[in-house]
Amino acid sequence: MSGADGSILCRFAGKADAAKVGELFYRCDLHYWGDKAPTAEAMAAHVRERVMAEDATVEIVLAEEDGDALGFATFTIMYPAPNLGGQLYLKDLFVLDRARGKGVGLILMRFLAVTALERGCVRFDWTAEENNPRAMEFYAHIGAQLVTNKVYYRFDGAALRRFAEGG
Repeated sequence: MSGADGSILCRFAGKADAAKVGELFYRCDLHYWGDKAPTAEAMAAHVRERVMAEDATVEIVLAEEDGDALGFATFTIMYPAPNLGGQLYLKDLFVLDRARGKGVGLILMRFLAVTALERGCVRFDWTAEENNPRAMEFYAHIGAQLVTNKVYYRFDGAALRRFAEGG
């Protein structure tokens, strides 16, 4: 899928894209976590060993212009969903600062919507952080429905470990 002028293309990432994916993931973490982000080298190893592993359950879509990676989306298909369908769940959508305002996010979201339909999904869901008004404005702008009857739960860090250990 491409932009209005055909210059921005989306495609599924493969193992040969590990370096591109690692760089984009690193840039994403820098954007959100600043100096708390892992190093570029650590992220590259993580992508090679975990994200792009044979048993990985995540899929990655790259948005590119003339082979230059501008952004990505990570997703998985989850079951069950209503009417014997699936649910495409978007984990992350990220566009490099230099590419914002070019329609890259919209192109990625449309690519995912098409993918969802092609794979028999009846839902396309994601979350957004309340402290990210640009994301929330973008999702409202493209016509996404705000789901207010769901509550998001999490275990992380020490709480995850305690729970896993039965504590």
